Amino acid sequence: MQKEISQVLQVLKDGGLILYPSDTIWGIGCDATNEKAVAKIFELKQRNESKALISLVGDKKQLMTVTNLIPKEAESDKPTTIIYKNISRLAKNLIANDGSAAIRIVQDYFCKQLIQEFGKPIISTSANISGENTPNQFSEISDEIRNNVDYIVNLRLNEIMRNPSDILLVNKDGSIKKIR
Repeated sequence: MQKEISQVLQVLKDGGLILYPSDTIWGIGCDATNEKAVAKIFELKQRNESKALISLVGDKKQLMTVTNLIPKEAESDKPTTIIYKNISRLAKNLIANDGSAAIRIVQDYFCKQLIQEFGKPIISTSANISGENTPNQFSEISDEIRNNVDYIVNLRLNEIMRNPSDILLVNKDGSIKKIR
């Protein structure tokens, strides 16, 4: 696994795209602080930039570097993505007009190690073209996606992935609303 992490770290540092297994799905990822890398994901997915992408962080401490209002639900046992209103230090094209962004503390061991070694959040968006079905395993990922990333993580290739995470919204008053 350390070899995979080393390979991915170099790709992320170079502004490249990765295809990797997360705690929920096979995802396309990049450095969440690199605006050009984020733009490459929107282009590859043929996705309108007005549609949000999820960022992953390794732990609560790293989450605190991009937001200061962290509800207890952020550390759920179930993968839970939270839309935070007060975001900083992420690529501008990840932050919505209202200043919000979707972030999850990742639970997958590989991802957690990768993100902690990288020291910054990474993107996690489903490995499909917008509007197409989300692949449940690596073999279902289209050649268009596979051929247009800079590195494919060679782990969990035969595993059937979980469903996407729950999505919660933190309101300005600190209350929580379930979106998905």
